[in-house]
Amino acid sequence: MYSSVFLFLLTINLAAADWPQYRGLKGLGLSNDKNLPVEVGRDTNVVWKTELPPGHSSPILVGSRIFLTAYQGDDLSTICLDRASGKILWKRQTPRPRKEGMQKTNSPASPTPVSDGKSVYVFFGDYGLLAYGVDGEDKWNLPLGPFNNQNGHGSSPALFDDTLVLICDQDTGSYVIALNKDTGKVAWRVERPEVTRGYATPGLYEPKGGRKQVVIPGAYQLAAYDLRNGEKIWWVNGMAWQLKCVPIIDGETIYINAWETGGDFDKPPVVLSWEEMLAKYDRDNDKKITKDEAPQELQRWYGDNDLDKNGAIDERDWQFWILHRTAQNSMSAVRPGTRRGDLTKEVLWRYHKSLPNVPSPLLYQDTLFLVKDGGVLTTLNPKTGEVQKQARVPAIEQYWASPVGGDGKVYVLSSSCKLTALKAAAQWEVLHMSDLEDECFATPALADGGIYLRTRRQLYFFKNKQ
Repeated sequence: MYSSVFLFLLTINLAAADWPQYRGLKGLGLSNDKNLPVEVGRDTNVVWKTELPPGHSSPILVGSRIFLTAYQGDDLSTICLDRASGKILWKRQTPRPRKEGMQKTNSPASPTPVSDGKSVYVFFGDYGLLAYGVDGEDKWNLPLGPFNNQNGHGSSPALFDDTLVLICDQDTGSYVIALNKDTGKVAWRVERPEVTRGYATPGLYEPKGGRKQVVIPGAYQLAAYDLRNGEKIWWVNGMAWQLKCVPIIDGETIYINAWETGGDFDKPPVVLSWEEMLAKYDRDNDKKITKDEAPQELQRWYGDNDLDKNGAIDERDWQFWILHRTAQNSMSAVRPGTRRGDLTKEVLWRYHKSLPNVPSPLLYQDTLFLVKDGGVLTTLNPKTGEVQKQARVPAIEQYWASPVGGDGKVYVLSSSCKLTALKAAAQWEVLHMSDLEDECFATPALADGGIYLRTRRQLYFFKNKQ
């Protein structure tokens, strides 16, 4: 009897106060905690801080523990900390069998873990998926890749009931994979030839009277798949290239942000068809456009458009280039219900200006909050997409972290670790800006009446001291 009680106490059960995945419960970025601090700093309202190896993954919180990932040289690490003290409880290292290319604002440890309170699941683009018990014991692993994604992977795994879902979108061979969380066995895998690279995290849509659906933001298309078997149920075209967000799902409505360079236009640019390209530039008649044959406009983007990296632009490459050039950036709302098929013409509304690049939107206090590079903060009416207020916050720079909200406040975190606290309202106001003088890529977690915030060097827990 005593042993069973002891084992029960060791099992961490998810509670409403937990933050078990990227952006917390359901990826919404919301907390019910009160008395959250407005002002923080290296020596202001600090409960504890812990030195960590580098990594861009965001902290998750389950029971008495914190989980995140990091990297050092050839090692990929999963780290567990004590939630009360910040003490490192254990660290498990995974060999790094390859070093795939990535841009400097990414890292080998960018995807955020997810946990059900009994196990923690992590993904590294240079290895694959791994599962550990909350005390660090190995449960299973599934090597994946290599991936053809020149910016490096950034998609985080998500857990829906007993199914672990991961988006593996890339320039060739895109797919979404679902696994049994306990065994690591593949439940289903669906190829996605209609999309290229992406960095999004999936969400769960539960329509009244319908099956649970995995919502996948992807390049040029938002799509939903049956959680049980991976059947594609509906899709919305017209998304931008390489989406990076998590869908915001509020009852029957799904909100999705889609922005990428080149999509801010009022009138789509004219792009030659493949047949026109061959007639104009294919000097050797081999049905391909080599770099020396390419026009000046394509020279700049040649590496991005040679998707299979075979040294030439072929018809598939060019069809995706046409999608890239003609895809208009938008923040969209859709209410699929139990409908099936192409829902592109049934979008509730689209908003096209001042959109975030990486940060996901925040729906809080009946208001959508968007933070764009340059510190442009926009609030939208979620029913109509109408702008309610647009102005700059004090930190006029890039933003990688997504906004989070709680206690009537919204927090936006800039790339140089300036944390701006706002009054959560359509007509928002700046309450305070704190400067941690570091680099910040991870999204903060709001729990325990405070803010868990990862910088490049440290994990902080801030809380009002009074």
